Amino acid sequence: MAASSASDTEPCAAQGAQSDAERKTKLRLNKLQKRLRREMGRAIEDFRMIEDGDRVMVCLSGGKDSYTMLDILLNLQKSAPISFELVAVNLDQKQPGFPEHILPAYLDAVGVPYHIVERDTYSIVKKLVPEGKTTCGLCSRLRRGTLYGFADEIGANKIALGHHRDDILETFFLNMFFGGKLKSMPPKLLSDDGKNMVIRPLAYAREKDIEAYSELRQFPIIPCNLCGSQENLQRQVIKDMLQGWDHTHPGRIETMFRSLQNVVPSHLADTQLFDFANLQLGFAEGVATSGEDAEAPGGRIDILSL
Repeated sequence: MAASSASDTEPCAAQGAQSDAERKTKLRLNKLQKRLRREMGRAIEDFRMIEDGDRVMVCLSGGKDSYTMLDILLNLQKSAPISFELVAVNLDQKQPGFPEHILPAYLDAVGVPYHIVERDTYSIVKKLVPEGKTTCGLCSRLRRGTLYGFADEIGANKIALGHHRDDILETFFLNMFFGGKLKSMPPKLLSDDGKNMVIRPLAYAREKDIEAYSELRQFPIIPCNLCGSQENLQRQVIKDMLQGWDHTHPGRIETMFRSLQNVVPSHLADTQLFDFANLQLGFAEGVATSGEDAEAPGGRIDILSL
């Protein structure tokens, strides 16, 4: 029997290496999917985001976050103990060069019902925002108003947005540093007019997991040319700060997010949130300021009325 030549063994070795790489990729993808499923399932349960009979409008921008949100929601829908509908909606803001064919082709392929809503918010933003100024604020308000209205049109009682844990923390620090408020993005929010319920199923998910999952799933990402090219955005500064902490102090991000779920009003300084004025010995939670219990024991004097 003739010995195998080097040229004969090279293709086999290459195929073996490729097979090994594919197995590792599949293993990593499965691991990420399970983690994201677990985190999304926990968020949905903790905040009762989705209930039996819900019609959920999934807002799809073409970015990694919304693709991942839709993908995991579709995955959960198959095994959920409740029945709910998913309808994908994309807002085409008429940005120059926007590849209109990408999302319909993707949504047709995955077999989810969808709508493409066309609104020229791009022209409005460019007209009203001076050159060099941040467009995100006005753009998001216009987008939100359009999506809220469309949810009513299609009978969706929940609006799912793709914000993740890092977005929530970034918003917290933005409000604290630049707005003077301890405020963030809640995982579940009722709109000001009481007509729309917004949910954020990725509230417990890490951005780096979403990014890795999106790359492995090879989602057809559509970049935002309106605001993505702007430099020195305050949010980007905060993002860089948090990523730096995550690199130098592993676990700090997780601890900070847990703090948003463990608020102690009596150890802050908001007089509207905690009744410091009527705090007395023997009343650790403060004394009520209205109703029959309004008067403090011992006939406390209200110095503000003197």
